[in-house]
Amino acid sequence: MKKEIFSKIRIDFGLLMIVILLASVSCIAIATAQKELPSYLQSVGFVKKQIFWYVAGAIIASLIMIFDFDQYRKICWYLYGFGMVLLIGLAVHIPGALTIKGATAWYGMGGLGNFQPSELMKIFLILTLGHVVAKHHEEGANTSDLRLLGKIFAVALPPTILVLKEPDLGQALVMTAIVTAILLVSGIDWRYLLGLALAAVIFIAILAYIYFADTAFFTAHILKSYQLDRFYGWLAPYKYKTQGYQLTQALLAAGSGGVNGISAHGQGVYFPEPHTDFIFIVVCEHFGFIGATLVISLFFLLIYRMIHTGIESNEQFGTYICAGVIGMFTFQVFENIGMTIGLMPITGITLPFLSYGGSSLVSYLIGAAFVMNIYSRTRSYMFE
Repeated sequence: MKKEIFSKIRIDFGLLMIVILLASVSCIAIATAQKELPSYLQSVGFVKKQIFWYVAGAIIASLIMIFDFDQYRKICWYLYGFGMVLLIGLAVHIPGALTIKGATAWYGMGGLGNFQPSELMKIFLILTLGHVVAKHHEEGANTSDLRLLGKIFAVALPPTILVLKEPDLGQALVMTAIVTAILLVSGIDWRYLLGLALAAVIFIAILAYIYFADTAFFTAHILKSYQLDRFYGWLAPYKYKTQGYQLTQALLAAGSGGVNGISAHGQGVYFPEPHTDFIFIVVCEHFGFIGATLVISLFFLLIYRMIHTGIESNEQFGTYICAGVIGMFTFQVFENIGMTIGLMPITGITLPFLSYGGSSLVSYLIGAAFVMNIYSRTRSYMFE
C-alpha cells in the first residue's frame, strides 16, 4: 500500500532545490544578523529555532504530499471555519491572545514562541476560494460572473476584516493579493475586473480626501497613528527622522555592502528587525549586490516554477490553488524587498523562506507543498 502511494508521487526537484537553497541562505543570514541584535537577544538561538521550524514544516509538507490535492476540497470548509474561529478568538481577546506592538495577532505557545493564525488562514483561504471557483464552473451555464464575484467576496471579506481589526494591514494586503490572483484566472469577464479596479481607485481617492479633510477622523477610524507614521517615514524618511529611522538605517546598511559585501563576520550598520522583516538588508550588507541578486533570482525561479505548474495542471482546482499561492508569494516578495529599499511603505510582512518566524515559515512550506502536490498529480497525454 505504501509503495503504491509513493510511486504516484512525482517530485518537482527544481522547486525543491530552490526551497533548499533559500533555506540555506536564511540560516546564514539569520546567523549573520544575530550579532547585530540588541544584547538581550544575543543569547537566543534563532538559527536553531529556524531549523526546527523548517524541519516541522517539511514534515507537514510531506504529509500534504501523500494525498491527492483534489481530496482537500472535501475539508476546505472545515479548515476555513477553523481559521475563522482562531481569528475571532483574537478579535474578542480570549485567554492566550497576545498583543504585540499594538496588534492582537498572536497566540502564545510557551517555549515554541508565538502562533499567528492569519498565516495559516492565507492557505485556508486559497483552498476555499479555489474550491468555490472550481465548483462554480462545474455547475455549468446556469451560473453568472456576478454570482461568482459575490461568492468570492463572501469568502474573502470575513477573514480580511478580522485581520484588519487586529490590526494587521500587511496580512490583509496579502489576502487581497491572493483574491486578486484567483480573480484574474477565474474566467470572469474583464469588464467586471475593470470595474473592480476602478472601484479600488475611487476607494483610495476617497480615503485620501478624508485624510486631508479630517485627519483626526481618519486616524481615529481608518488608520492608526503608528500606521500613518510608516507612510511619513517612507515618503520623507530624512524629514521625519524618528518615523524614518528604520528605513534610513536600512538604506545605509544596504549601500555599505557594495558589490561583494562586508563579509559575514564584519560589523555592520545597526537597524531594527534584521532577522525578520529586514533580512534582505542583511543579505545586501554582508553579501553585497551579488548576494542580493542571487536571492532575487531564486525568488524569480520559484515563482516561475509555480506558474509553470499552474499552467500545466489538468484540473481547474489545481490551477486556482497555484494562482493563490503565486499571488501570496509574489506580493510578499515584492512588498518586503520594496519596503526595505524604500520603494514601498514599511509593513509587517516577512520575506518568504528567509525571514525568521515559525508561523510564516510553515505557511510558506505548506503553500509550496500544495504546488508540488499539483505537479506530482499532473500528467501529459499525447492526444490531449
